[in-house]
Amino acid sequence: MTRIKICGLTRPEDIDFVNEAKPDYIGFVFAPSKRRVDEKQALALRQHLDPGIEAAGVFVDAPISQILELGERSIIDYVQLHGSEDPAYIKALRQHTHLPLIKAVSMSKPFDPKQLERLDVDYLLFDQGSGGSGKTFDWKRIPRTGKPFFLAGGLNPDNLSQAIRAVKPFAVDLSSGVETGGRKDREKLLQAVRSVRNE
Repeated sequence: MTRIKICGLTRPEDIDFVNEAKPDYIGFVFAPSKRRVDEKQALALRQHLDPGIEAAGVFVDAPISQILELGERSIIDYVQLHGSEDPAYIKALRQHTHLPLIKAVSMSKPFDPKQLERLDVDYLLFDQGSGGSGKTFDWKRIPRTGKPFFLAGGLNPDNLSQAIRAVKPFAVDLSSGVETGGRKDREKLLQAVRSVRNE
């Protein structure tokens, strides 16, 4: 069954919405973004999150010490890397944490599928750009690497079923697609999770 992640939670209301909708994962963005939260905010939000929902931390070329601290404090359960983190960085991170690693791949830049396959990460995430763009890409361009992957980029309640049937991802990842006016929208969020569960 396809899993679903709701990314970019910033407010107590957002936590209320996901606790009601019950996605599999949520995401806290620690990288420069309009959805960025700091450690204190993320801790407060995490304390109210349903224990059945796991949290990913989204980072862009962050100091490894920051990631480790968030993991040690149980604020995050997954590490999602959206920058230019190379095999050496990933290896160093692996040596200090057992948290699953997700490496984002921008479909707007050239990449080598063979290199992706060799990356020591648990999951890949294919997105149009750096995240939160609200734009889709040609799903046929997704390479076959043998690694489970998250599909992101322009997903919303209206195109989720089509995306899942076309691509068969391990999980779908939504942010702006469940927002109205830049804020998480309860109805869109509930609809998105319902759509995935019905597939």
